[in-house]
Amino acid sequence: MENQIRIENAVAAIRVSSIKQGLQGDSPDDQKKQIERFAQIHNITIKKYFVFLESASKEVQPLQEAVDYCKNPKNDIQLVIIKSIDRFTRGGSFFYEELKMQLVKYKIKLVDLYGIIGNQQVNTLDHLGIEFDWSVYFPTKKAEILEAERAKDEIRDILTRMIGAEIRYVRMGYRVRPAPYGYMNEKVETPHGKRVILKPHPEEAQYIIKMFELRARKTLTDREIVEEVNKLGYKSREHFIRDPRDKLEIIGKRGGNKLTLKAFWAYIVKPIYAGINDEKWTDPEPVKTKFPGLISVELFNAANRGKVVLSEKDGGITIYKNKPEAWRTVKRLKNPNYPYKRYVLCPECNSSLYGSASRGKSGRYFPVYHCDRHARFSVSVNEFNLTIESFVKSIRITEEGVKKFKEVVLKQWGERMENGQKEVENIDQKIQKLEMEKTLLGNKIAMLVSEDAVRIIEDKLREVVVQIKDLEETKTKQVDKNTNMDMVAEVVGYFLEHLEFLLLGSPNLLKRAAYFGLLFTQTPTYQELVSRTPKLAPYIKLINGLSSTSVRDCDPTRIRTEDQELKRLLLYR
Repeated sequence: MENQIRIENAVAAIRVSSIKQGLQGDSPDDQKKQIERFAQIHNITIKKYFVFLESASKEVQPLQEAVDYCKNPKNDIQLVIIKSIDRFTRGGSFFYEELKMQLVKYKIKLVDLYGIIGNQQVNTLDHLGIEFDWSVYFPTKKAEILEAERAKDEIRDILTRMIGAEIRYVRMGYRVRPAPYGYMNEKVETPHGKRVILKPHPEEAQYIIKMFELRARKTLTDREIVEEVNKLGYKSREHFIRDPRDKLEIIGKRGGNKLTLKAFWAYIVKPIYAGINDEKWTDPEPVKTKFPGLISVELFNAANRGKVVLSEKDGGITIYKNKPEAWRTVKRLKNPNYPYKRYVLCPECNSSLYGSASRGKSGRYFPVYHCDRHARFSVSVNEFNLTIESFVKSIRITEEGVKKFKEVVLKQWGERMENGQKEVENIDQKIQKLEMEKTLLGNKIAMLVSEDAVRIIEDKLREVVVQIKDLEETKTKQVDKNTNMDMVAEVVGYFLEHLEFLLLGSPNLLKRAAYFGLLFTQTPTYQELVSRTPKLAPYIKLINGLSSTSVRDCDPTRIRTEDQELKRLLLYR
């Protein structure tokens, strides 16, 4: 080897397959030490190190940059040192030959630490004093080509095992990628070994949950939701920016921004927040993950309002974009077009009613409630609804019923207030952190001399002050919502005194029908509703000859509490 290497200037080429491997694994430092030791033994001066943190199996070879540097005569390079051929390229013999011949053309030798690459040429016609291009060759060329192909086969085998295993685990419901915003990765023991699942991020999860909850309520515009979440302290996840020429060097940071409308829309449509993975590797259909979502499937669907619909049936999961096709829609008992069919029976045979619409000669559809067992009973939806409305206006709730309803509603309201109190506590913690940051920034200004530095810190300080102000406003609103229970009881009492508002005023037709069903101990027939003879629940009484007030005149927002949140609790989902 000493006879081959009598060269002064060299370039050291160091490569690992990824940034992660460079930071945590085989490390460029380990290769560098080996190459430095080699150079010291052979009296070589290394003028430049090239470190590459990327795969060498792709078409554009990363070490081309080092080769181009060596080809420049101004750099005066006679030797390229690598640890091994698989660190030089993973592209096989074609790329190996192509890179090496560029060096040979400029009389630059390639050397590896294991001695596989030889640089002594042999002329098969040397004994005759004649030389042709074909008669001159490197005796180690076959070994080099075999090693280059072995490196290529090795990377194929490694990727097949690694990617294949990851695909299988993804389809089992585990996680193999970085955690999306709102989650963090966690390794746990499973029947399939130690695997990664997602768990709620202690800071980020609350913002994702809040986005879905606010959108599902349908009381705020998307822009208003974004503003509310930003006031709670949302910041996007921060990432380091690395030098493209030296991946080990951090040159900046990105992220830490407020929520934008575009980012909000991107979060809302991601099924992973409902515990469903729909990435490419789950093809042909999404899978239920091994970890619970931050939200339920019902809340996801409510927040997306038909744009993306998750459907769990027959043990599988289907994702529909912009609502499912009509022929895919499962016809369920709960149909908002015919909400009362479960709560009113056929007067002929006491069977549950059906709802359907037939098309007339004009092309219009005529929806009706009817009995499927015979054709003797059929009532148009309009007439049916008028009967329900007339009946509801003729009933009132007893004192016992008022008490029971109050207990249920106050329990729900108490749960909401408990969640609101937790939000207030979280806001207090954030304000405390920002106050500490505000103090530190103020102290830092006093120590600075540069006007530019002072200006930067002042801008940051103003931003922190604005955040504190926003959080305090949000806290005030949340505290105001924590209405005392006496006031809540007053609002509930108003609703119960105007029972027809609760039973007929809700925009949720299925909820109207569910409330209606609570009026009876036995499901009434349509004829019993017409004749006012159904079996009412103990806390409901029928009042004959009562002049009822129009539902439009019964508005609980006119009473002095004016509590919109409670109104939504009673009338909306």
